[in-house]
Amino acid sequence: MKYRLFIIGLFFCFAIAALAGSPGAATSGEQNLSRQHKFAALVNRLAKQGFDRDRLEKIYTDEKVFFDPKGVSLFFVHSESSLDYGQFVTDRSLSRAADYMEEHSEKLEMAEDRYGVDKTIITAILLVETRLGTYLGNRMVLNTLSTMAALTEEDLKEELWEASAASRRLTRKAFEKKAGEKAQWAFEELKALLKYTAREDLNAAELNGSYAGAMGISQFMPSNALNLATDGNDDGKIDLYEHADAIASVANYLRHYGWKPSISRREAHKVLYKYNHSNYYVDTLLKISDRLKG
Repeated sequence: MKYRLFIIGLFFCFAIAALAGSPGAATSGEQNLSRQHKFAALVNRLAKQGFDRDRLEKIYTDEKVFFDPKGVSLFFVHSESSLDYGQFVTDRSLSRAADYMEEHSEKLEMAEDRYGVDKTIITAILLVETRLGTYLGNRMVLNTLSTMAALTEEDLKEELWEASAASRRLTRKAFEKKAGEKAQWAFEELKALLKYTAREDLNAAELNGSYAGAMGISQFMPSNALNLATDGNDDGKIDLYEHADAIASVANYLRHYGWKPSISRREAHKVLYKYNHSNYYVDTLLKISDRLKG
């Protein structure tokens, strides 16, 4: 196995050497190779968990895959209470939501019938999460989760600490605690991502999402994509970047956590809180739903 890794490393060296005629390109190639090699220990951990090493090596030698401390630093300064949820209850946003309900009425009504979840609630979630699928996030999910999972290594954790200097809100002690917790959490989510993309025959290096690793129109974390996402258009594949699958998956998620047609507002609040642990978020969803019902 060491021989195989040596050959892969040698291949990249030759590739970089081939760009020697352009100093800037060579420097870029060397930097990218260095960033990829930061995941060597992570690849070994995944292989020990039973993931196919050949597939892992193919994934982690993709030029788009790299250790991303700058992107992940956003996760350490995010404040839910600072988000402007008022933007989603404006007349303009609600008009767009009403148009969305008309455009996707068949799938929304099918989800409502099948899962017992109000279509206005499903629409409200998609509006707040991704503006009805028009903004899916610009961070590569694989890079985000791999970077956080690799924080068990002290040198990489130090690199993240330095990258977050400009917008740092945590003390070093609080940072160390959060980094430790998120490294284990991200490792589990990364495993779910690899399983989900293998099952659905998706390229893990092509999925963009939020700064936290949520993906698709419904902004599911990979563990939810693996366990609770569902096929909404009966094409035999679950793709959360498709509206039909996102709609059905949101409905299935809420039903899983206790949503039912006769649910009280108090119980609805509890279920919606499972989607995002923020009272601001839940109150906004309920306001949108009320307005859409007219």
